[in-house]
Amino acid sequence: MTARRERAWAAAAAAVVAAVDAGARAVAFATIGDPNVYSTFGYLADGVRARRPGVEVRTVPGITAMQELAARAGVPLCEGREPLTLLPATAGLTPVADALAGPGTVVVYKGWRRHPDLVDELRRQGRLADAVLGRALGLPGERIGPVDDAAADLPYLSTLLVPARRDGRGGKL
Repeated sequence: MTARRERAWAAAAAAVVAAVDAGARAVAFATIGDPNVYSTFGYLADGVRARRPGVEVRTVPGITAMQELAARAGVPLCEGREPLTLLPATAGLTPVADALAGPGTVVVYKGWRRHPDLVDELRRQGRLADAVLGRALGLPGERIGPVDDAAADLPYLSTLLVPARRDGRGGKL
């Protein structure tokens, strides 16, 4: 991690600890999605626990972008024995390509910089037609629709959902 991020996480943890030391009975951290899925909350929680091991840190689950996108697009994330793979595009194209070659649903977060490569891979594997892209879900200007080649306006908060290949209702039970 960068030194700038480390300083920001340390400052956030120090602010929470200061509030607790001043008598706060509860401190909240709001986040988009779920605090345990690709969220900075874990770094804050670790920092608080390191500074005040006796402080209870609790998380409340949220709705992930993949759940929101699946619900809004009317696409089940997984059925029967289908695997569900969630990965960040920042891990590189190889893990995404490997997942796309498999039998399950693939969800890719943080793909805005790799969008052209992802589109090429979807096309190469015959998975482009069913793929759905959610842009800025739950925020002003959100868009949900098919994947296209235009990445110029793709925001950081973009989610790619590639449903499992399904051969009919109940086929994977």
